[in-house]
Amino acid sequence: MLQSALRYCLSHPVRAAYTLASEPFEIWTAFQDRFVASRERPVPPDLYQADRGWECRMHALLGVSQPCRATSEFWALWPEVMGELKAKGIRVGPESFKGWNDGDAGFVRAIWCLARHLRPRKVVETGVAHGVSSRFILEALERNGAGHLWSVDHPPLEHVWHEQIGTAVGDRYSDRWSYVRGSSKRRLPSIFSEVGQIDLFVHDSLHSEDNVRFEMERAWAALRPGGAIVVDDIDANWGFKSFVETFSGHKWLICEAEPLRPDLRRFNKKGLFGIILKEPTASSEN
Repeated sequence: MLQSALRYCLSHPVRAAYTLASEPFEIWTAFQDRFVASRERPVPPDLYQADRGWECRMHALLGVSQPCRATSEFWALWPEVMGELKAKGIRVGPESFKGWNDGDAGFVRAIWCLARHLRPRKVVETGVAHGVSSRFILEALERNGAGHLWSVDHPPLEHVWHEQIGTAVGDRYSDRWSYVRGSSKRRLPSIFSEVGQIDLFVHDSLHSEDNVRFEMERAWAALRPGGAIVVDDIDANWGFKSFVETFSGHKWLICEAEPLRPDLRRFNKKGLFGIILKEPTASSEN
């Protein structure tokens, strides 16, 4: 990622200089985060083992029988959203947004079902890209009849990607959506301070152990008892594992992703995401 940004600066010096001048602290924070990520401990292929039947287990933990109506709703909406993106010339799937993945049905379906069953009033997510998960969260809140989403995202330096951010959302949920431009380390503390207790948190930004722990710990402190955190690409770092070991006593799941096409960078060509449910009797510190 650092080499890509450097190449862009050399190819577009004027535009890069403008970006650096307009948000120097954000650029510096992003550089620091990526430098720290580049020096983290390696992740062995067997660090995480996917839970078979994670979807059934998740619903059981939520006290919801299967098949559930929310799952049927998801499969009715999924091809519609994918079709809209395709009609706009947007490619989804592995490495479809600058080198990052977008368009994982398993990850988005888990978020959809959590949003429909938990009926959250306050949802916070990091990482937007094309806005697929944002779209499904917002549609779930719309069908629930209440709720607001705060999405934190620091766009890539290359301006060509800026136009694609949130494409799947459009402008149909403007009253329910707050897009917060910037890094999670600079924006999340003020969001949690302003919003107060949240019901659902989704991590899909920089997948480093340092960043995952930062986001999860702050989200956990703000998360209501009975709420949930969803973390994408957990197989990229030790963050999720170290968190669930630190905050033991809560139910968590390791879920196998369902990419549109095999992701050859993954040991299982799919990838993994994690879910942790905060016990209804838990305090913010436990």
